[in-house]
Amino acid sequence: MEVTLSTSHIPVLSREVIETLAIQPGGRYIDCTLGSGGHSQAILEHSFPGGQLLGIDADPDAIKRAGEKLGSFGKSVLLVNDNFSNLKDICVKLDFFPVHGILFDLGLSSPQLDEDGRGFSFQYDAPLDMRFSPTQKITAAEIVNTYSEMELANLLRTFGEETNNRQIAKKILQKRPLKTTLELAEIVEEAVGGRHGKTHPATRTFQALRIVVNQEMENLESALNQAVSLLGFGGKLAVISYHSLEDRIVKHFMQKESKDCLCPPEAMKCVCGHKANLKIITRRIITPSFSEVELNPRSRSAKLRVAERIITPTEQYEQAVEQINCSIGIVTQGWRRPALIEKLRKTFLSLQKKGFSSSRSQ
Repeated sequence: MEVTLSTSHIPVLSREVIETLAIQPGGRYIDCTLGSGGHSQAILEHSFPGGQLLGIDADPDAIKRAGEKLGSFGKSVLLVNDNFSNLKDICVKLDFFPVHGILFDLGLSSPQLDEDGRGFSFQYDAPLDMRFSPTQKITAAEIVNTYSEMELANLLRTFGEETNNRQIAKKILQKRPLKTTLELAEIVEEAVGGRHGKTHPATRTFQALRIVVNQEMENLESALNQAVSLLGFGGKLAVISYHSLEDRIVKHFMQKESKDCLCPPEAMKCVCGHKANLKIITRRIITPSFSEVELNPRSRSAKLRVAERIITPTEQYEQAVEQINCSIGIVTQGWRRPALIEKLRKTFLSLQKKGFSSSRSQ
């Protein structure tokens, strides 16, 4: 997410992202939420000379804006108009892996909020669209005009954490068909009995609809799993979230992938075989400073979590086997190669029992 000040774009938590990703000259990085290219520009500047960046965004307008901003970096930049749910396929196609760091800056960019024709904001009267990409089929209008009262109520509760979900759903059914953002905002305000506090009563409704239209939660879960497989050992995964639903997914994912066993507490012995792939770097979430929030009020809810890719016992074994194979060369007829590999295998099995196994199975 970025704030627009005249013609400049200020990325949220930019300094903290650069520091926690440990950007280095010659590194390869992926910005999964390109936006206007603010974070990407900072990453490229700090990875010079020799740094490379792959920028991904589902919004074709974002690709255009970022392309203009990052044009001076030439062939160091690859921009792809696609959803980050296809992260691994994109990287395989472009041969862009392993990488030193991956960034997700979730939520909406300021241009998306400030453009009056996309339907993301109730500050402008616009069609109820809310799609990140025009190629997507379902719109917010289709949801509010075709879903049942129960479906709408559940959607608002689940993805908007809206406590007045039933009243809002009932009012929508009474007033539909709905066509514009201002129509919907007025209906929500009427359903909850007017404004209470600084936050507009339609905020959570718009959030819920946007999440469902763009399948944000499902895509995030999928992309996080793909990201781990693309990181080199020691590579960093950084995620900036803006509401509790996103942050909960990121937090649980990092906690899960930093554990050696996922068996239920009552299990006497580990049977899942899961091994930690990540080490959590930010034991406490990183939030914007007071001065950053003053400069960019939209950054106030940002939360940054970072984890580091670590090597598992199985990967250590495979890596060692590969090194031995390379050192032995192409000579495969003698007894030494299979004997060495078998000895190595037994050594690693022994190490697993002593130190690498989970606490439950020790």
